[in-house]
Order: sequence, then C-alpha cells, then structure tokens
Amino acid sequence: MTERPTSEAVRDVLAALFPGASIDEPTVLTGGASRSTWRCAVDGEGLVVQRQTPEAAREMGLEASVLAAAAEVPAPPVIAHVVGDDGISNLVTRHVDGETIARRILRDDRFEAARGRLVEQLGRAAARTHRIDLADVEGVPAADPLATTRASLDELGEPHPTFELAFRWLDDHRPPDRPSTLVHGDLRLGNVIVDESGLAAVIDWELAFVGNPIADLGWLCAPAWRFGSPLPAAGLGDRETLLAAYTDESGVEVGLDELIWWEIASSLRWGVICIMQASRHRSGAVRSHELAVIGRRTCETEHDLLLALEGRW
Repeated sequence: MTERPTSEAVRDVLAALFPGASIDEPTVLTGGASRSTWRCAVDGEGLVVQRQTPEAAREMGLEASVLAAAAEVPAPPVIAHVVGDDGISNLVTRHVDGETIARRILRDDRFEAARGRLVEQLGRAAARTHRIDLADVEGVPAADPLATTRASLDELGEPHPTFELAFRWLDDHRPPDRPSTLVHGDLRLGNVIVDESGLAAVIDWELAFVGNPIADLGWLCAPAWRFGSPLPAAGLGDRETLLAAYTDESGVEVGLDELIWWEIASSLRWGVICIMQASRHRSGAVRSHELAVIGRRTCETEHDLLLALEGRW
C-alpha cells in the first residue's frame, strides 16, 4: 500500500478545522527529529501546521497549552491541537512573518536595527515566560538540567574527562536555588522569529519544563548559540544588557556569576546532547547525516568548557 503524501494529511486536518474554506497547497518548511512543519494559507490567511513523528517524547497537546499561556511572551497564536485520522498529532498556529535562521539575523543588513534591540527583547521575553502561572501549563514536567545531563552521560557510558571536570566545578559552585517557574528549555536564535523591528515570536516550546528560570538565560548565552559571534548574549550583545532587561521586566535580580554558572551548565548539557544525537545515528535508530554532524560538535563543546573554566578553580 502506498503511503499518502504528508501534504494531503495536512490538508485533511485543515479541511476538518475549516469546512468549506479555500486551502492552498501546503509547503514544508523544516523537517526535524520529532516533527515536520508546514505552511499553508486558508482563505488567504497564513497558518503553520506542525506534525508529530513517532520519535517525539512528548505529546503535542501539552505544547499547545504552553503556547496558549505564552501568548504575551510573544508566541504564535494557537488555532488548535488536532489528532488526525491517521493518529498523528497536529499543532496548528497562525503564521508569524519574519526570519528564524541565525546567520541571517546576525549578518543581514535588513536586521541591523533589530540586532540593536534583540538582547533586551529576549531578556524581557524570558521574564514573561517565567511569570506564566504554572496552573495554566499543568502537566509540564519538572526537571533539573544538570541532573538530567549527568544521568544521560552515565547512561551513554562514554569517557569524557572534560565533561567530568565541568560536572565537578558545577557541583562545587552551584548557586542557591530559585523558585521553580516555566522554563522554555531551548531559548536561542533559531527558536525565535525576528523581523526588521526585532523579536516577533518565540517558537519551539517542545522542551519546556518547570525548574530554575536562570537556565533559560544561561542557554541563551552558551557559546554554541552565538553562531561564531564574539558577543556572549545570543551572539548579539553583552550579558549585562540581558540581565538588566530581565530584572526590569521581572523584578528579579540575577548576578553575573549565577548567569555564568548556568552558561557553563548549558555548554555541558549541549555537549552531552551532541553525543546522544550521534548515538541515535550510530545505533541505526535514526539514520541521519545531520545527527552524525551534530555528534562531531562534541569536541567543540569540550573546548568551550575548558575556556570557560580556565582560572575558575
């Protein structure tokens, strides 16, 4: 039996949501390990449909509730979460105009004005995320990124002395814990939509968890997400500007040492994720050149950690 094209399945979902509407041919935007993303116009209005794959660890209905709660962050407006006749979960949102590719945001002339605003806007977006009422996102799992990273590396069973050094330093210098909030979990360039005026929307909330809010700020500043820029805050500016905007929006003071602790923890987390992605390819679970290439970035992360830890003992 020939499998139906995914574009037909997307049209079926939209036809059920909008009976009698004019539906254009869906266009695939990206393909990821846990979902595919499609753009389509319905009666002339741009919509985005994300379709979950069997490899996804989390059901998309939960992400729909997070997106709805994050409307003022801002995040794309949710239309519906639909499980199609094929049993696949679909998240339908309104299309938000703008760019997501980091190298274009960092280099293209048309984003010059936006680059001057983005660090502050990202700090405020993080603060708005962290004040979302947890009752509105019930079911989002609690997590400690460092503990999860430790467990993942132990399960992989690979020796990485640099990572062990980083774990030791992080354990010895952990800042006091903070009240748990909703955490985006992957806040960085590539997971935001940017237009000529700056931040248009924060997207890709599939890794959201309940935990220490400063994890988002540290992840945003990790070297891997600077995309070759020497500037620490998302490759766009300095940490002080990010923290000032976060404090102004949230009323929560965050010290530079605390941010850097989470920045180092984020580099360690990313390094272990690189190993995990390569392992999925090598095991044959998912044959992907992209996953294999990500695995090769493990040594890059080890180098970042050694630079970050220099002089901190």
